[in-house]
Amino acid sequence: MKHTDTRKLPRSAQEAIREKVVRAVVVHGSKQREAARLYGVSENSVSSWVRAYKAKGPRALKTKRIGRPKGKALNAEQSRSIKKTVIGKCPDQLRLPGLLWTREAVSALVEKRFGVKLSRWTIGRYLRSWGMTPQKPAHRALEQNPLEVREWLEKEYPSIAKQAKKEKGLIWWGDETGLRSDHQSGTTWGEKGQTPIVRASGKRVSCNMISAITNQGGLAFMVFEKSFKTGVFVTFLSRLIRHRKPKVFLILDRHPVHISKRVRDWVSEHQDRICLYFLPSYSPELNPDELLNQDLKLNALRERRPTTKAELVKKTRGFMRSKQKQPAKVKQYFEGKYVRYAKAV
Repeated sequence: MKHTDTRKLPRSAQEAIREKVVRAVVVHGSKQREAARLYGVSENSVSSWVRAYKAKGPRALKTKRIGRPKGKALNAEQSRSIKKTVIGKCPDQLRLPGLLWTREAVSALVEKRFGVKLSRWTIGRYLRSWGMTPQKPAHRALEQNPLEVREWLEKEYPSIAKQAKKEKGLIWWGDETGLRSDHQSGTTWGEKGQTPIVRASGKRVSCNMISAITNQGGLAFMVFEKSFKTGVFVTFLSRLIRHRKPKVFLILDRHPVHISKRVRDWVSEHQDRICLYFLPSYSPELNPDELLNQDLKLNALRERRPTTKAELVKKTRGFMRSKQKQPAKVKQYFEGKYVRYAKAV
């Protein structure tokens, strides 16, 4: 016998059939098989309806609402409060578990603040409606002082730019980095679940490089093999001003070498040609030259790993010289989110 698919009927019709079937079995004593045949439904359906009726009464025969259940929602003021907190705070600052704002963390915040429990899916819809997306966070040192950074961006750097313009000088951004032959950069395709193997020499060789760039595309560099000490830095500074007429306004981090007495004395002797300025402590993201270092490490050794120090030095110099011939590429280092302030003098 063909059974009626009650799921396709209106809710009122579904409930009416269930009530009639249960009344026939429970009140009038009909066999479940007979009730199933009489109303054109399956015996399994009759059995489950009768069990539900005996356990929960007439309300068990009502049709359950289909779709996502309606829960409590955040009003406009509550939404603004949560959004502001997610943007301006971290979970651990509010004594919530974790360091990142996951949907679970935001849900915990909503429940803690307003007593409203929302699913991670509902939280996801709220986050998207607030114009937010999941992103990889940028790291900041715990020791960084936000007030110093603001002072630098709003007062110190504009003052340096103004002075450089007044003296018809040129602002340079400098930094140092180290390279090793076993530095892993880039990715490679492989079979899922099987980590690809890259063959490389077991010998580890290294070299160091100091560089400086301008927002006009200028680039100066020096590759060296020994440790970075005052002698190396003074040599680089001497080369930097040797064939450059505009006065050099060089901005650096607060490395001990940069602020050493010997360096200060040397700069004092050449103050008509060069002056040094220093970024806020623990703020490498404010230095455009850091992006050059990242580019060097990512791409200089991508195609072939050097096996000797001489080869490593040669590759490093080759990469840097190619950048010197592409001022437009150097200018692109000033397009980064946190260094865009240095794009124009």
